Amino acid sequence: MEKGTSMLSREQAQQQDIKDEMHHYREEFYLQPGVTYLDGNSLGLMSKRAEIKVSELMESWKTYGIEGWTKGKYPWFFISEKLGEMCAPLVGASSEEVIVSGSTTSNIHQLVSTFYKPKGKRTKILADELTFPSDIYALQSQIKLRGYDPEEHLVRVKSRDGKLIMEEDIIAAMTDDIALIILPTVLYRSGQLLDIKRLTSEAHIRGICIGFDACHSIGAIPHYFSEWDVDFALWCNYKYLNGGPGSVGGLYVNKKHFGIHPGLAGWYSSKKDKQFDMEHTLVVEESAGAFQVGTPHVLSLAPIIGSLEMFAEVGIDKIRQKSLHITKYMTDLIEQELEGMGFSIGNPSEDNRRGGHICLEHDEAVRICKALVENRIIPDNRPPNIIRLAPVAFYTSYEEVWDTIQVIKKIITEKQYEKFDKKRNVVS
Repeated sequence: MEKGTSMLSREQAQQQDIKDEMHHYREEFYLQPGVTYLDGNSLGLMSKRAEIKVSELMESWKTYGIEGWTKGKYPWFFISEKLGEMCAPLVGASSEEVIVSGSTTSNIHQLVSTFYKPKGKRTKILADELTFPSDIYALQSQIKLRGYDPEEHLVRVKSRDGKLIMEEDIIAAMTDDIALIILPTVLYRSGQLLDIKRLTSEAHIRGICIGFDACHSIGAIPHYFSEWDVDFALWCNYKYLNGGPGSVGGLYVNKKHFGIHPGLAGWYSSKKDKQFDMEHTLVVEESAGAFQVGTPHVLSLAPIIGSLEMFAEVGIDKIRQKSLHITKYMTDLIEQELEGMGFSIGNPSEDNRRGGHICLEHDEAVRICKALVENRIIPDNRPPNIIRLAPVAFYTSYEEVWDTIQVIKKIITEKQYEKFDKKRNVVS
């Protein structure tokens, strides 16, 4: 909190909730009485509309049987395209550039197998050393499949401080032996938002294809993938988009690449009007739909429909405005209430460099998280010392943020964390 500003109080938090135009959306979600949920950056809460949409899709199965592929409110044959159309405004793309299909890791495999074309001197993939492990596992696998050694051909940009990745360091690593770049939009630990537009431009100046993993930004910040000329992107739909555990993922492919043969072709890569010709020669769909592999997981897609309806009502710009404001409020509270208790904030402070969650660092992060859960506050922990707290625009109140910081203060002053062991939970 800046010097000279007035002290924050619960009454001020309550006033913020009264003024919050999105506050009524809390009623759209299943909030458990007495529980403050701050883990929406890992798994979003269930919305009441999600429940309704699952029921509607179940009803279509009950009513139409196999004819549900082409009949009903959401014909199954086109449901992934429908969701792509609904999701497109969140990533700044045209509807045909987005498809809801696959999972994060399967979509990485699909897109890397399509766009990683080692040739001559250009044989390496550029990533970063702080990215989510799943991305690295997939990239190592793809490199091995091409007959290369991941130790040599997967280049990982190093962090200067173990928290952030500097764009200058990424650009310096865009050497003439790089065939493909894949980076996170937001780093999953620190919440750093990379300069996607700048990195894309610099990659293209050097003739390098570039894609992004948007798992930790989709639904929390606006994107302009088409305007920025990003080649491809992928994401999950179960964090800020509240699609449910194991929800179907999403991907974006720039329209300039339409017509390219997918690296992993399948039944749904086909043009829709040719698919049931049953020919053994694939006629590739000229849209992001080409990068589907198999049949849509209809019942798993249903919850996303309900969530995306709410995003359409509010708009991603207002969601970002609320997210920035409430996370800044939490940061100010941390500085006001937790000073001298061993905490530090790992996020960048600038609005244009941070995503939707707070990275709170403490040497006792594991035990503090366990104490928070005992106090009915749900965070998550990332090793070695990070407590991630996500005040989600749709359902977190300012008063909950106030109370959370008071509880953390109490956990430290009363040494509540000391009764817990330092071993992380199986799922943290």
